[in-house]
Amino acid sequence: MTDENTLLNTPGRVDPPMAADERTMLTTWLEWHRATVHAKCVGLSPELATATPLPTSPLTSIGAVVSHLRWVEHAWFETRLMGLPGRGHATREDPDADWRRGGEVPLHRLLAEYEEQCARSREITDRLDLDSVALTARRGEEPTTLRWVLVHMVEETARHNGHLDVLRELADGVTGE
Repeated sequence: MTDENTLLNTPGRVDPPMAADERTMLTTWLEWHRATVHAKCVGLSPELATATPLPTSPLTSIGAVVSHLRWVEHAWFETRLMGLPGRGHATREDPDADWRRGGEVPLHRLLAEYEEQCARSREITDRLDLDSVALTARRGEEPTTLRWVLVHMVEETARHNGHLDVLRELADGVTGE
């Protein structure tokens, strides 16, 4: 079992600056939340990583949230912004496949896949201006910019970190920022 201090002092998690330009603020907050995903998983057993303690959400496990976040990074940065083909596991027949993977793939591998995807997202972010428009849009949507994607990813990752907070506390009682 991991204690709260371990979660709070996870290497790689750097507090965002209190004052900075827009790009720095967006990217450092996103990095903080990405690192928090890893912090929430430190020391978790394989059984607890795949536990689905919410009766009304039978696919929701810590591993499933990590798998979903990997897919979301890919979908927004590679598929939407860069126009590359999708590499998710979800299909029309099984839209929950990326969530289901959380119970099938070891957490250490899901975290490695998530980090690899985040690295690709960082590379894309570094190449684009905040006003760069996505190459792929859904029918009837306004053009999406990198700025919007970064704000959305901060929100998305922070929201799922809240889910990880609850799932981790239910799993073994560990809490932390």
